[in-house]
Amino acid sequence: MTDDLDGTLEDIAAHLDAAGIPYMVVGSIAAAMHGRARSTMDVDIVIEPTAASLKAFVERLPDAAYYVSPEAAVDALKRRSQFNVLDLRSGWKVDLMIRKARPFSIEEFARRSARTSFGRTVVVASIEDVIVAKLEWARMGSSERQLEDCRALVGLAAAGLDVAYVERQVAALGVEAEWARVRA
Repeated sequence: MTDDLDGTLEDIAAHLDAAGIPYMVVGSIAAAMHGRARSTMDVDIVIEPTAASLKAFVERLPDAAYYVSPEAAVDALKRRSQFNVLDLRSGWKVDLMIRKARPFSIEEFARRSARTSFGRTVVVASIEDVIVAKLEWARMGSSERQLEDCRALVGLAAAGLDVAYVERQVAALGVEAEWARVRA
């Protein structure tokens, strides 16, 4: 029985793998996998499904364990937006976001890598891409919490951070002010 985040993440990743859907964990869970632990209310996963693989994924989820709207999943694919899966056993909400077609999202997805954490090897966004995405979320929501995450991730990455890559993406996405606040 899945009763915690580890189980939910492991189970959803296994269903995505079985359906042949490339994915990456993003957001606060990705930040935690890179060493920045903090509380969160959901799991954010970017996916790149086909119509057939998305249908297979939704059909694989047992009704007794998960709530998912097949219609919302299909609509999300058409609109390149998101839909939710609720783990009825643990209460965790999984936000599944269709990968955007913009240059940053394409490159971010190409840079993802496997990491072992939370009891399973899962695919996660790079630390640089987590930082850039959180800068964008901070701009959209004026969130100091996102900037605090970025500061912590920059500190965790230290000399290993690809600053040139981050700054290229920062300029492309127009989040220079947020990046300056992190670097201050």
